Amino acid sequence: MKELLEKLVTEWWGITLIVVVALAVWVLISALLYRPFFKRFYDILLSGLALVVLSPILLILIIMGAIKMKGNPFFTQLRPGKINKKTGEEKIFKLIKFRTMTCEKDENGNLLPDEKRLTKYGKILRSTSLDELPELINIFIGDMSIVGPRPLLVQYLPLYNEEQRHRHDVRPGLTGYAQVHGRNALSWEDKFNMDVAYTRKISLFGDIAILLKTVFAVFKREGISSDTSATMEVFQGTKTE
Repeated sequence: MKELLEKLVTEWWGITLIVVVALAVWVLISALLYRPFFKRFYDILLSGLALVVLSPILLILIIMGAIKMKGNPFFTQLRPGKINKKTGEEKIFKLIKFRTMTCEKDENGNLLPDEKRLTKYGKILRSTSLDELPELINIFIGDMSIVGPRPLLVQYLPLYNEEQRHRHDVRPGLTGYAQVHGRNALSWEDKFNMDVAYTRKISLFGDIAILLKTVFAVFKREGISSDTSATMEVFQGTKTE
């Protein structure tokens, strides 16, 4: 036994076996405790690494955005996050994205429609999902998760029915199940059904699958716009029978 243990820590095959077993145990523990602990752990780890690795790209996009948008390259907006169990209300946080639309207004001071304010530069950012990169900051500080239902507008909160509101049982995500199954081409009802279904079956391997599908979806550039809008039409509530 002593000789076997010595070979395990000195021979290449022994060291390889130890590493494989350790990784298998780590994956098993991660899978078993994914929702209560490891999901947030991986959010912090991966978003932190991404911010460091992608910092040169972020810097370039900040400079280009400031030039193309003639000012502030960032778009910030209040969005609802995960429901606070103590208060029973959604946490409202400030979402950070790269600006893709101008602030042009009509003669009455109202913002022009999205399709008129969306610039060519903005279309490129949206089609490649580069406009979403600053959300890594939201993930790192705990407002969002890497995978989860997309954070929508605060004014939609009173319009959700009881079932749809369950999409806020978890942190909103940079990407999600609905994002890789149609994105903005989906109807609101289909999107919410997918969001709620995701919150009830969160798993390590499920999130990994969504991340892999996200990569393919970005390259395919599908579902960027709905059939009736340059982005996504306004949610006006779900009609009941």
